[in-house]
Amino acid sequence: MSLRLKGFAGSGTFPRGVHPPERKHFSNDAPIEPLPIPEKVLLPLQQHIGAPCKPLVEPKQLVSYGELVGKSEKLISATLHAPVAGRIQKMAVTTLPNGRHMQAISIKVEGDQLEGDALMEDIFGGDWPTDIADRYDPLDITGAIAEAGIVGLGGAAFPTHVKIVPNTMKPVDTLLVNGCECEPYLTADDRLMREAPRPIVSGALLAARSINAKTIIISVESNKAEAIEAIRRAAAGTGIKIAVLTTKYPQGSERHLIKAVLNRIMPLGGLPADVGVVVNNTATMAAVARAVIKGKPMTHRVVCVTGAGIAHPKNLLVPIGASYRHLIDHCGGLTSDIARIISGGPMMGFAFTDLSMPITKGTGGVTLLTHEDVKHSNETTCIRCGRCVDVCPMHLVPAKLAQAAKFRNIALAEKYNIAGCMESGCCAYICPANIPLVQLIRMGKAMVAADKKNT
Repeated sequence: MSLRLKGFAGSGTFPRGVHPPERKHFSNDAPIEPLPIPEKVLLPLQQHIGAPCKPLVEPKQLVSYGELVGKSEKLISATLHAPVAGRIQKMAVTTLPNGRHMQAISIKVEGDQLEGDALMEDIFGGDWPTDIADRYDPLDITGAIAEAGIVGLGGAAFPTHVKIVPNTMKPVDTLLVNGCECEPYLTADDRLMREAPRPIVSGALLAARSINAKTIIISVESNKAEAIEAIRRAAAGTGIKIAVLTTKYPQGSERHLIKAVLNRIMPLGGLPADVGVVVNNTATMAAVARAVIKGKPMTHRVVCVTGAGIAHPKNLLVPIGASYRHLIDHCGGLTSDIARIISGGPMMGFAFTDLSMPITKGTGGVTLLTHEDVKHSNETTCIRCGRCVDVCPMHLVPAKLAQAAKFRNIALAEKYNIAGCMESGCCAYICPANIPLVQLIRMGKAMVAADKKNT
C-alpha cells in the first residue's frame, strides 16, 4: 500500500519494482567509525563518470592530507586529492570491481596523519549554519564543489559541479535530496542521516542557492524512522520539506524518486532538469557543505561493510583508495562460509574476488554473502511467464533484451530499447527460471556500444 504524501503531488511510490528482504539489521545499529589509516592508498585516475584525471604529482614527492594530486581540464571530470599524508610511488594500474582497468596514483602513508576522533570532527564536526546560503554567489558554490572533487555518492559518481550549476536553459524549481538507500543490506546513508544531519541540510540549502531552486525536499524511505526524525530536527525552520516514501526497490533511482514525490515523468533518455528537478544524494550534500563552508576537498566517504559473510558488520569512514582487504580485516575478516563479495548492494553491485582493489568515490558498500544467501536452483529455460515485465521499473521486456544479447542480435536489442535499462536487477530477482538477465543485458549493452563504435 502506498503512502499518500500530504503536500506533495506524488503518491510516495511508483509503478512496478520489487520489495526484496531488506536485511539492514546487520549494520544499521553500527555507528560510523573511522577506518584505521592503511599503509598505502591507490587512487584510480577515473573513479567518476567523464574524463580521467591527469596526475599532478611525481614519484617520491611528498603530499599532505587534502592536497590536489589529479585534475582534468574537461568539464565532466572530478579532481583527486590525497586522503592521507605520504610519499608518491610509481604509477600503478588497478582493476575495479566492474572490470575496468585504470591507471592509479599510489601513495605510501608517511608522516603525521589525521585520524580517529580528529578525522571525524574534521569531516562531520563543527558548525553547519542554515542561514548563510544567500551570502554565496551561485557560481562560487559551483566552483567550490568542482575544486573539492565531489561526485554523486549514491553510486553513479557523476561530477556534482555539473549538476549544481545555474542553468538558464533548463530552469530548476526543485532540489530533491535522495536519502532512500533502497538497496538491501546497505546502511551508510541511514547512519549518516542519523549521526550527521546538519551538514546534509546545510549542503542542500547551498545547492538550492546555486541552482535557484525554490523548493528543497529530502526524501527518505519509511523504514528509516530514526533518520527521518533526525533530518526533521536538523531542517526545522529552514523551509525544507521531508517526504517519507514507501519502502520499495528501486525507490532511490532518480526517475522513480521524481515520480514518487512530484508525479513528474522524466523523458526516456532525458535528465531530471528536463522536468525542473535536480537530484542529489544525502552524502553528496554533506560533502558540498564541507567544500563550500570549510573549503575542504572530498577525501573520505562512509562505506557500509555488511552481510552474514563478515565477522563484524560496520559503517566506516574510509579514505578513498584504501583496499577492500583493509576494510574486511578491520571488520574481523570473512566468515568460513563466505560465498560472494559484492562491491555495492546485491541488486546492482559487482561481484569480485581481488581484495587489493581500492575503494573509490562511488563505493557505498561491500556486501558479503554466504553460501546460504546465494543458493538457488539451476538456470532453466524461459517459460514466457512475463514476471520480469511485470516488475521492470523502466517498462521494458528484459527477457527479450537478454535473448538479443545471448544471440548477438543488435537489431533486436535496439528495438526493445536496451539503452533504457537501468540494470536495477528487479528482473533477475523475480525470474523463476534463474536466468542471469542483468548480466546478459550488460553484455548486450557492450555489444551495441562496440557496434556503434565500429560503424
